[in-house]
Amino acid sequence: MSICGPFDPSFSDLPDTMPVFPLSGALLLPRGHLPLNIFEPRYLNMITDALGQDRMIGMVQPRPDGRNTYHMDPDNPPVFQTGCAGRITAFSETDDGRFLITLTGVCRFNIIEELPMQKGGYRAVLGDFAAWKDDLLLPSPDLQPIDRDRLRQAMEGYFAQHSLRSCWDTLSDTDDEMLVTAIAMGCRLSPLEKQALLECASLYDRGDMLTTLLEMAAHPRAPQTATN
Repeated sequence: MSICGPFDPSFSDLPDTMPVFPLSGALLLPRGHLPLNIFEPRYLNMITDALGQDRMIGMVQPRPDGRNTYHMDPDNPPVFQTGCAGRITAFSETDDGRFLITLTGVCRFNIIEELPMQKGGYRAVLGDFAAWKDDLLLPSPDLQPIDRDRLRQAMEGYFAQHSLRSCWDTLSDTDDEMLVTAIAMGCRLSPLEKQALLECASLYDRGDMLTTLLEMAAHPRAPQTATN
């Protein structure tokens, strides 16, 4: 494995605490690029604060059943325990008061505990990166390669099912990690499926799971009819 680019933080640079942005269906993976349109006041505050510090934000997903359980603050439902920290690598302001940013994935983390609500109205956590520290290294070329032929067939079936134009020709020249990352982040999968992809232990596992999910999405099960 090799170390990433000159602007990427080392393990010792990762923050103990960070703001988190709970966003259902949004998947950020290490070295992936996630564009975000920020308009809610508390998240405008979060971005402003992050820009003045280390530019790091944790992307997490609310649990799908979080709003259906008893919770003191329905606007801040429980979240999954694993997220991915991203660094703000592009930023612009709009005339109508929004921020347009790009987060570049750095390293996954596990939430140890949620901290008190921050002054700007956004959430923050104490995170542990230790279990995912290999995210900071580029995958070794000696690792088991993904099955590109199977992934291509699954992706083309998925795009045809959803009446979308395939982007395989654009992505096929990229390495395995960027190929899997771009497809996993870009496809319309459920929050639970995206969380499962986030928590995969290896690139091969993520590629295999992604292929299976696309195959399932391309061949949806027929609705069951009631029988007597």
